[in-house]
Amino acid sequence: MSASPLAPSWLRHPADANALAAAVWPPSAARVDAGELAIAGVGAGELRQRFGTPLYVLDEDEVRRRARGIRTAFEREFARVGSGVTVYYAGKAFLSTAVARWVAEEGCSIDVASGGELAVALTAGVPAGRLGLHGNNKSDRELDRAAEVGLGTVVIDSESEIARVAAAAERHGRVQRVRLRINSGVHAHTHEYLATAREDQKFGVPLAEAARVVAAIRARSALEFVGLHSHIGSQIFESDGFGEAARRLLAVHAELLAGGDIPELNLGGGFGIAYTEGDEALPFETLAARFADIVAGECAALGIPVPRLAIEPGRAIVGPAGVSLYEVGTIKPVEVTVEDAEAEASHTSVAEQIEASERVADRGTATRLYVSVDGGMSDNIRPALYGADYSARLANRISDADPALVRVVGKHCESGDVVVHAEYLPGDVTSGDLLAVPATGAYCWSLSNNYNYLARPPVVAVRDGVARVIVRGETEEDLLRRDVLEDTA
Repeated sequence: MSASPLAPSWLRHPADANALAAAVWPPSAARVDAGELAIAGVGAGELRQRFGTPLYVLDEDEVRRRARGIRTAFEREFARVGSGVTVYYAGKAFLSTAVARWVAEEGCSIDVASGGELAVALTAGVPAGRLGLHGNNKSDRELDRAAEVGLGTVVIDSESEIARVAAAAERHGRVQRVRLRINSGVHAHTHEYLATAREDQKFGVPLAEAARVVAAIRARSALEFVGLHSHIGSQIFESDGFGEAARRLLAVHAELLAGGDIPELNLGGGFGIAYTEGDEALPFETLAARFADIVAGECAALGIPVPRLAIEPGRAIVGPAGVSLYEVGTIKPVEVTVEDAEAEASHTSVAEQIEASERVADRGTATRLYVSVDGGMSDNIRPALYGADYSARLANRISDADPALVRVVGKHCESGDVVVHAEYLPGDVTSGDLLAVPATGAYCWSLSNNYNYLARPPVVAVRDGVARVIVRGETEEDLLRRDVLEDTA
C-alpha cells in the first residue's frame, strides 16, 4: 500500500508499522513474546493489568544514563578548555522525589521554579546548595524559604527583585549567590534562530541594562553576583543560537569584570529530542564540544578567562525515557478531502484554509482513521498547546496488516484533543488494543490537568524487569475531596 495523500511530508510510509525507531524509543524498549512491547523488561500487558491506563512509564536507567551522559560530556569538553561545568536538571520538565534523587545521584544539580518544586527537591534529600531558583514572579515566601534553607543560587529576573532577595538573605544572616537573567535578543527554535535588539517577553532584563542592574546587585552586601544567565528557547536542534547568545553575553561579561570576579556563565537549556523519525537531535558529545569551542573561542578573542559554564537541560534528560500507555476505544474512519487536509497542514487560520482549498485542484478523497484512546489533553496537552508531533505503536501485539494513516485522539470534549496528529499503524488496530506513545517523559505529567474531571494517571518507574509507582495516580475520590459541598438546608 502506498503512502496516504493526507500524511505530512515528514512522515514516511513504513515498511513495518510495528518497528520501533531507535531515535524515539528508550533503548530498553523491545518486542517480546507475541510482539508485546516491553520497557526495561516489563511488558505492556503487565503494566496495564497492575496500574491501568492511561499510564506514564519512566525508564529509570535511561534517565540516569542521560543525566550522567550530558554531565560527563560537558565536563570533559570544558576541562579541555580549562574550565568546568555545572549541570542543573530543569525540574519543570518532570519532577518527583524519585527523579530528583536519580539526577542528583548522577551528579546533577536541580533548577526549580516554584516553592512547590523546591519542596519536592528538598524532600528528596537534595542538598539546598545544589539547587537554583528561577521565576519571573517569585513570592516573598519563596525567597524567604530559599534563604532559610541556604539555596545555592537565585536567578534575579528583574531589577525589583534585588531588594527583596537581599532582604530575605539578611533576615537569615547569609550572603545569597545570584545570577542575573538577561534578555539577550536571541530566540532559537528547532533549526532556526532569530537575533533581535530586544525581545518582547516577560523574562529577564534587556542586555543594554545589564551593567546598571549588576551594579545595583553588587551594591548589596547580602548578595554575591556570580554571573549572567540566558535561555533562548526550547526543542533546539542546532548550536547556532547558543553561539550568538554566548557572544552577546560574554561581551557584557568582559566589561563587568572591571567591577569584580564573575565565576560563571549560564546558557540555559532547551536542547531538542526526537519525538518522531523526522527529528535529529545532536548527541551530547557534539553539543558539548560545540559549546566549549564557542565559549573558549569568544573568551580568547576578548582576552578573558573562560568562566565556569552552567546549563539547564530538562527535556533532554527525562523526555526520551518516558512512554505513555493508552487503551484504544472507538475506531472511526473519516473520509477527508485531500486539498482540505493540505490546507489544514499548511495554514493556521480558517480563512487561510478556505483560501488555500480554493487554489488547490481537486485531488479526491482519502481515509484518515481516527483512533480514540482513554486519555488525551489531560495527560498530554502539548499537541493542543504547541501543535507538537508524537509517534505511536501498538503495544500489546504486532500485526502484518497494511499500514493505515491514523490520528490518535483523546476522549475530551474538544476537537483539538489530539495525542498524535499523524502516524501509520497496522490497519487492523481495534478497540481493546494497547497503544504506546514514546518521548513523553517531559512536560506531559508536569502539564497534566483534570479537564472533564479526568483523574491524572500514575507514573511508574521500570528497571531490570521491576515496575513501581513513583507518583500515585488520582482517583475520583481525590477530585471530590477538593470540592466543597455546601449545605443548602
